[in-house]
Amino acid sequence: MKLFVGLGNPGAKYAGNRHNIGFMALDQIATDHGFSPWRSKFQAQISEGLLDRTKVLLVKPQTFMNLSGQPVGETMRFYKLDPGDVTVLHDELDLAPGKARVKQGGGHAGHNGLRSIHSHIGADYERVRLGIGHPGHKDAVAGYVLRDFTKADEAWLDDLMRGISDGAAHLAAGDGGKFMNAVALRVAPPRSSKSGAAQKAQDTKPAQTKTPPTEASNAQKKQAAPAKPSAQDATGDAPHSAIARLLNKFK
Repeated sequence: MKLFVGLGNPGAKYAGNRHNIGFMALDQIATDHGFSPWRSKFQAQISEGLLDRTKVLLVKPQTFMNLSGQPVGETMRFYKLDPGDVTVLHDELDLAPGKARVKQGGGHAGHNGLRSIHSHIGADYERVRLGIGHPGHKDAVAGYVLRDFTKADEAWLDDLMRGISDGAAHLAAGDGGKFMNAVALRVAPPRSSKSGAAQKAQDTKPAQTKTPPTEASNAQKKQAAPAKPSAQDATGDAPHSAIARLLNKFK
């Protein structure tokens, strides 16, 4: 079994906050993959389901962010899991909006939810860092993370959530690379225009080298070249040869 923990704060007041992006990710997974209805247990909202052939328990702590470690530790011990079976999805100030990174172990970087989890289960769990951007100054961080995402955020946020859901089975299987590829296909899909294909074909076409002309070839070109048409010939208003013009005089 794998434990997917989404970080956030409980209640409608915080539901749309940037700090709650972890909750949002779990909601997307639960909806898309037919998980069980949410129920209260271990001081959290939990939902069970399968991702491919892996059983996964989704956990949204209801203790508020600063005490997230309590329900995580309680759930992990009940199911006799190790920290390596736990993946925490959380907001990340140091990543641009829409970016996601998978990380195994490490510090909490001042994130209060991670700090609490560290104190209850240690640092050897997996994290999925979900970029929300930085307000620009550390004094503005608290207000920034507790404000709702804006209308301008909706497009990239939806792509990110769908990408996480697309790659959830890879994440459960421990393949962070395939998970990141699934996210990237949603957030930054490859271009597939005809012009792009044509340009690629042009770029791969072998270059043609020019052979310097020889005296013989120059002579052949000069001999084969037709007489330069007159201005009248070019318009098509007069015959195209001197003989034809001469014969016309006697018509």
